Amino acid sequence: MIRILLAEDMNMVRGALVALLNLEDDLKVVREVERGDEILAAALEAKPDIAIIDIDLPGLDGLSAAVQIHEHLPECRTLILTSLGRPGTLRRALAAQVSGYLLKDDSPKELASAVRRVAAGQRVIDSELALAAWSGLESPLTDRETEVLRLAANGSEAAEIAKELYLTPGTVRNYLTAVVAKLNARNRVDAIRIAREAGWLV
Repeated sequence: MIRILLAEDMNMVRGALVALLNLEDDLKVVREVERGDEILAAALEAKPDIAIIDIDLPGLDGLSAAVQIHEHLPECRTLILTSLGRPGTLRRALAAQVSGYLLKDDSPKELASAVRRVAAGQRVIDSELALAAWSGLESPLTDRETEVLRLAANGSEAAEIAKELYLTPGTVRNYLTAVVAKLNARNRVDAIRIAREAGWLV
């Protein structure tokens, strides 16, 4: 029996996935959570074989949660299930050492097959998306610039970003100015749009 932890914030989607997975004789959802910051504790308690994680979760994004699982429970493999079919996002997922990356519009049969293959130690990634990821452009932003832009995209002001990252507000504004320039954006909002469409922001 393959034991599964499922992290999905939309109740209807989560319920449907649990029902579909539990229909399979060899699959069992042993824990379900709706927030990214609940994943690690649930995984440490339930000891699943696989964690199926949505990327866009409240509290903590799914890729950061996958990194935590890899560090603290390396025997648990991670499979990202998302609607974000962007090459940049897939590259971030690969960097997080996830075992699988599936889009939500794949069929239940494909999901069940992917879970079994990941449990067997294989890496499962949509072939067309993988090809696009290898041929797509890398982000021109540094890790710090990306973090500042991500916080700005979530609605934080310069002073709030400065406090969270232990920077001065002036330094934060300098980072945002550099981001706008690097992305050839019109302004901060345009920079956020460009970065999201490229998959450089979750």
